[in-house]
Amino acid sequence: MNDTSSPPPDDGIVAAAASSVGVSYPVTVGGDLLPEYSRFMPLIKWLLLIPQYIALAVVGIGATVVAFIAFFATLFTGIYPKGMWDFMAGFMRWALRVVAYQMLITDKYPAFSLQEQPEDTVRLHAVYPGHVERWRPLVAWLLVIPYLIVASLIGMVGYICSFFAFFTIIFTKKIPDGLFDVIRISLNWQFRANFYMYWMSTEYPPFEWDES
Repeated sequence: MNDTSSPPPDDGIVAAAASSVGVSYPVTVGGDLLPEYSRFMPLIKWLLLIPQYIALAVVGIGATVVAFIAFFATLFTGIYPKGMWDFMAGFMRWALRVVAYQMLITDKYPAFSLQEQPEDTVRLHAVYPGHVERWRPLVAWLLVIPYLIVASLIGMVGYICSFFAFFTIIFTKKIPDGLFDVIRISLNWQFRANFYMYWMSTEYPPFEWDES
């Protein structure tokens, strides 16, 4: 089921899930299926993304440092510092835009920004958890393994669907609803796993195909 609503504006990083689409889990990937895609963009998107990969690698170094500091901050205070959480969520949001562009479900070139952009057609809704149990930084990576395994398998299916979407765009300038949904859902699973693994979300991700 395609998510066609936009989250209410806030501080640009923490986006509450839109109640109109029945969002209940605090981390959700939503997206709009475009009525038409550029026929030849799939041929060169990998090339256009090179600057994005470089920029993300640089920002990723900062994200590693922030996660390291947040580990001890959460361990000793039981709170994930809001500014650090915002930065990490922004990094995830940027990465999502890049992956969605790479997997062909959007033609909107990713913004070089941690902030959500009005033109985004694939969006990350994430809610700041506030209190985080002190033990989570120690074991979240372990607890998420079963979910991460399933998410990885679904991710492979998503990439297979992206491969087929390459040809549907070339020949019809469209992505069938079913292919779009599988790709979006595969991203949903992956980013929920990431948020839980980095104790940015305290609710264990549901083992449901498209639970929102």
